[in-house]
Amino acid sequence: MKRRAKRNKARKRKKAEKALQEKMNLFEKIPTECKACLKAFDKTNKDMVMSWNVVVREEEGIVRLYCPECWNAARKLVEEVHYG
Repeated sequence: MKRRAKRNKARKRKKAEKALQEKMNLFEKIPTECKACLKAFDKTNKDMVMSWNVVVREEEGIVRLYCPECWNAARKLVEEVHYG
């Protein structure tokens, strides 16, 4: 019984480590500019990090970055199209 518990714990830990590594790999793919307007993004600027939007397509391994202005414009457009 103890052996099975140890194996299950090891499997869970390995799975969690793999998931973390995948997320770290995606983090490295964060672009340095807005996908829409090409405004520069500074990863060391806390205000930018907190206000910009990241869209991740895990299956495709795609990471897109949008500045607040472009993100809000896109949301407004979607609302207009969707809600009339």
